[in-house]
Amino acid sequence: MNMWEIAAQAAQSKQAEDIVALDISEVSSFADTFVLCSGSNSRQNQAIGDAIRRQLKAAGLRPLGVEGFRNAVWILLDYGDFVIHVQARETRLLYDLERLWKNAPRIPVPQTS
Repeated sequence: MNMWEIAAQAAQSKQAEDIVALDISEVSSFADTFVLCSGSNSRQNQAIGDAIRRQLKAAGLRPLGVEGFRNAVWILLDYGDFVIHVQARETRLLYDLERLWKNAPRIPVPQTS
């Protein structure tokens, strides 16, 4: 299992919505994968971010950087090879990263049962 898949499963465990993974390796030099997800409010976004960090820490990985955790309208977790964006629904619609990175193929996100 890829580390980004562990992050996606952690997000699912906190009922993150609309989880999308993009393969940006061919269109970017700074990461291979973006994982995007949404929460319904800042507390849920923080819970999603915490769950991701806990699960990846348990797998031996720590973030290179974390941005936006306090306000939690857009939390960015940078793990080098992959970057996770936890966004409020409105923020996700406004910035529309899927459209911005439209040349990046989507990667199927495994669903937890």
